[in-house]
Amino acid sequence: MKETESREKILAERICLVIGGGSIAPGWGIGRAISVLYACAGARVAVADLNLASAGETVDIIRSEGGVAEAFQVDVLDDASIARLVSDATSRLGAIDVLHNNVALSKSGNPRDTSAADWRRIQDANVTSLHVSTQAVLPGMMERRRGVILTTSSIAAHRHLGYSSLAYAATKAAAIAFTRTLAIDYAAFGIRANTIVAGLIDTPRIGVVLRGAYAGCSLEEMKERRHKVVPLGRMGTAWDIAEAALFLASDRAKYITGAELVVDGGLSVTVPH
Repeated sequence: MKETESREKILAERICLVIGGGSIAPGWGIGRAISVLYACAGARVAVADLNLASAGETVDIIRSEGGVAEAFQVDVLDDASIARLVSDATSRLGAIDVLHNNVALSKSGNPRDTSAADWRRIQDANVTSLHVSTQAVLPGMMERRRGVILTTSSIAAHRHLGYSSLAYAATKAAAIAFTRTLAIDYAAFGIRANTIVAGLIDTPRIGVVLRGAYAGCSLEEMKERRHKVVPLGRMGTAWDIAEAALFLASDRAKYITGAELVVDGGLSVTVPH
């Protein structure tokens, strides 16, 4: 595929763990594109997802292009599952150099429709799992005095997107704060932590998760509405996010930590439509 052609091996010999590296439906989810691009840049990639078959599909793509990857199942709502993932990935591939938390559980609808149980589940998936996975990789990174921890957040953390997703927005804002604090607390160990703030991205997820937020619209109508509000005239693709992730994971970003890289086609600096 053209997105992965002629890649410099800027992640050669690195071990990357991508949590959320499958896709919710057929096609290119953000985690899948990130995993493939990391591998094409020379990394050995641990692809983790609740859906092991989907993680396996990502691994098959990587291997078909000559890369090295292993698939793992993880339930981000289960602390023991996350700890087991890090242990197994380290045993099979080596010490983790890059942890990328690409977790996004959401629930659209009026805030009154978000129960306390919904809130806790989304909080645990989108925030608590960051803490648990980070705790698991930090000892090795501190010992080697290097490492990268990346988080995929959303511009929902910065602004209302025209449909309500209270718990998702709040947790994605918390993820940014978590990553900022992490960056400062562990900078002395050579560990960098940054956030990618994704805008409206055209992935299989929007057809599964967001259809109810665009009531009465077909999938194509929904996509057209989303394209029109972006200053650059289109939603982003999973590859747009993956390119940002590759940069931040590599030594090309070696002096960047505690930052948010906004990848949204200019949407977050416009007046809401």
